[in-house]
Amino acid sequence: MKDLLVRLQRDLPETLLFLERMVNMDSPSLDKALVDQLVKFVGSQFEAIAGRVEYIPAERFGDHLVVRFEGATTEPVLLLGHMDTVFPAGEAAKRPFTVTNDRATGPGVFDMKAGIAVMWSALRALGKPQRSVTVLLNSDEEAGSISSRDLIQKEAATATAVLVLETSLPGGVLKTARKGTGRFTVKAVGRAAHAGVDPERGINAIEEIAHQVLELQRLGSPDRGTTVTVSVVQGGTRVNVVPAEAAVEVDVRVSTMEEAERISALLHSLKPHLTGARVEVRGGIHRPPMERTADTARLFSLARTIGSEFGLDLQEGSTGGASDGNFTSALGIPTLDGLGPIGDNPHSPNEFVDTTSLPGRAALVAGLILSL
Repeated sequence: MKDLLVRLQRDLPETLLFLERMVNMDSPSLDKALVDQLVKFVGSQFEAIAGRVEYIPAERFGDHLVVRFEGATTEPVLLLGHMDTVFPAGEAAKRPFTVTNDRATGPGVFDMKAGIAVMWSALRALGKPQRSVTVLLNSDEEAGSISSRDLIQKEAATATAVLVLETSLPGGVLKTARKGTGRFTVKAVGRAAHAGVDPERGINAIEEIAHQVLELQRLGSPDRGTTVTVSVVQGGTRVNVVPAEAAVEVDVRVSTMEEAERISALLHSLKPHLTGARVEVRGGIHRPPMERTADTARLFSLARTIGSEFGLDLQEGSTGGASDGNFTSALGIPTLDGLGPIGDNPHSPNEFVDTTSLPGRAALVAGLILSL
């Protein structure tokens, strides 16, 4: 195992070159042309290390990438990640990849192009592993994995375990639990009227939605790990018109499926407060929670044992953010998340990766592949 780490440390300059080329290619979720360029480039790099590459077409988003490394086993280990970022086109030109004092910066460097680099370097160092490995990199994770969820679930269903190369928690902490996420729209429908001449004939939809906002904010249950946040408000047309419509967007985070079902039922049972008003609710829980199961705990324990051989003192934690690991965990497949390198500040201009952590994280991933 230590020989593997030595090789990965020696290969770090090539890993950083691969990372630099990825970071300097813009890949905003909704720009298919730009994301497809990155997909082809990343595919070529995995092909160069003997991966069998498949491009899965997507109409609205960038194509998805599946790479297979055939070993002696029928059940592969699935390495999961994404290529899209939250940053707009042109961001890479403004903030190109830079390394200063072992700290790499640039759009998407931490979330999660460095995770892709870790996958690549681990598989490159392993050569032809005994265990079959499948790499799945989708192109719409930051937009909810709308076009890739079925593909993720299909690939995970045949896997012995799923290793998610998403960002680690601060200090390199792995993720054994994630909250599930939901998005709802609550719309109030009233009746328009002239605000000066006959306001009494109207039903003020903004007044109704204000009642709903207060009710929504009371639905959260911190003790159960549940949050309900009204995050966007819209309503009205002109200052002299009693508004006929108003709506809010609601973000929901849940730690268990039981809570997901409870909150969904409460949201869809909302009733109007004003006589004659109507309330409409759309949406639901779109990513199930990744609950800490016995299988996940065993997978973390294995990772901790392997990491200790490389001098890593691995810890586990949970997060309110979701990933595609939520889907695979909900299928009952052992899933370990947050295996990307050490860094911080995802989705911000201050995002960074500690480049010295790349070899150790790649050695950990390689060790897990060899041990599963």
